[in-house]
Amino acid sequence: MPKLRYGRPLWLQRAATPRRRFSLQRGTLTVDIAIVGGGITGAIAAYLFSEAGISVAVLEARRVARGSTAASTALLMQEPDKDFSELAERYGKRAARSIWLALQSATYELSKTIRRLQIQCDLRERDSIYFTLKPQNVEQLRDEFHHRRGAGLPGRWLSRRRLHRIAGIRGEGGILTPGNAEIDPVKACLGFLRAARSRGAQIFESSPVRRTTATRTGVSLRTAHGVVHAKQVLVATGYATREFKPLVGRFRMKDTYVLATRRLPEPMRRQLLRRNTMLWDTDRPYHYFRWTMDGRLLVGGEDIDHRSRRNSAKQLAAGRARLLAYLADVYPALRSERPEYSWEGLFAETPDGLPYIGVHRRYPQHLFALGYGGNGMTASFLAAKLLLARYRKRPMPEESLFSFSRRVSGRLRQGSGVPRQSEATAGAGRRGPRKRTSRSGARGPRD
Repeated sequence: MPKLRYGRPLWLQRAATPRRRFSLQRGTLTVDIAIVGGGITGAIAAYLFSEAGISVAVLEARRVARGSTAASTALLMQEPDKDFSELAERYGKRAARSIWLALQSATYELSKTIRRLQIQCDLRERDSIYFTLKPQNVEQLRDEFHHRRGAGLPGRWLSRRRLHRIAGIRGEGGILTPGNAEIDPVKACLGFLRAARSRGAQIFESSPVRRTTATRTGVSLRTAHGVVHAKQVLVATGYATREFKPLVGRFRMKDTYVLATRRLPEPMRRQLLRRNTMLWDTDRPYHYFRWTMDGRLLVGGEDIDHRSRRNSAKQLAAGRARLLAYLADVYPALRSERPEYSWEGLFAETPDGLPYIGVHRRYPQHLFALGYGGNGMTASFLAAKLLLARYRKRPMPEESLFSFSRRVSGRLRQGSGVPRQSEATAGAGRRGPRKRTSRSGARGPRD
């Protein structure tokens, strides 16, 4: 399995995490649900399932919260990676609106849950600004704004003057969207795992799953030192790993780059960003900005197709250089800045920018939460909520928006506001008691 990040992210420096927080899985264990992956998706799922009285085991191949979760910039965004107009063209306006509202609700519920559990992860509610520096993109961005407004979605248009007044950017225009947030992803992940453990969940590190055998009635997971029997397994590895070969083609692996400046003086921060917002642009791949609690500016983007890790140091240096050049274009006052932290993260991109959540007819007793993209934290909470409902045999209609067969799900049920139930959802379990065995070495997702 590829290494999920390279370099040392800011969050790990701040977390000062010990060598291992949880024990190895040994012997034989029986639970209701086994979760493969100890990143933020697995952590949130462990909490929601254990809160519902369901016995849970989390199996992390290496160390919790230290894979793609640690590489995240942790923007809790309701906006999908693809524009509303693009989703509407692909799936229809009603389905696009339902997708947006599902992510909007997940953003709100995630923030609410963090506050209720009193997880100390620097949660701050933020507006986001989707902007462009390029005159040729203004018309398209304004069209996107009108598509959103026509669907009743929140947001307001920012003129060049207003964009500069709020964000200190001499761009061409932007869309301001309220109701987003930001967190420290490592602290959030560890907080959810602690909350899950206090409700009976068992968390295991350094416990890679070597083989999975599923039947109609359950699933067995062979780990490095034992075996876990469960009714179902929830795969929260970020993307389809090699043991799920038929699904691999649905994902395109990308490397993304992030840098963090030094703690900038307060006068400079006020000059750069008059209002504390999150920013992302219309470039493809896009760039994104946010501030940390201690006054650092985080800048991410410059995504490229994933390559071998053999030249990781050289690739990281090149990605950092591209980000610094872009940062100087956006904020000329930072032209001479050099980052104190920089890192590279691996993530999975899907054709429509949406995660895959739900079941697949090829894999009985499996629940999947994969392909989160740029707004992974929000998608993680949404996935955990939908999969809990699926496990309870009370699937929510929103699941079909993110199913594996949504490519044929553009038509809407009369009055439902969501696409027809997917083939994968409707056909689960039809294959009978035939055993299916897979080999696994999966760990945490990109979040």
